[in-house]
Amino acid sequence: MAQVTRVLKKVRTTLDQTLKYQILTYCFFNNIQISSADLDCLALLALLDEYELTDFCKIAVEKNVFKSAQSARNAVNKAAKKGLIMKNGKSKKTVVLSKSIDIQNKGIVLLDFKILGQNESKKP
Repeated sequence: MAQVTRVLKKVRTTLDQTLKYQILTYCFFNNIQISSADLDCLALLALLDEYELTDFCKIAVEKNVFKSAQSARNAVNKAAKKGLIMKNGKSKKTVVLSKSIDIQNKGIVLLDFKILGQNESKKP
């Protein structure tokens, strides 16, 4: 029987860091590549919940996530194509993080991941 090495780490973070960690973990395990700016954009949306697209793009510029509203809109469209953001509505579109990410963004959040990493079995 193989020996299991347990690594236990406890870290206190800000809500922003906790949101980013959840998003990065989801993207990592689903093989989705995102940039640092994309991560900041997704974390901002996670903090705001569902938001009107034009207003969200303005806030992303105000928070220095992007330099222009068009850059923010491009990032939202790119994330939507990857399934990370859902767009709702026709004329006044709203955006929200995909439910599949299952982000925890309210109050005190304790993330308790248990991940078992093992060697891949050799195939004959």
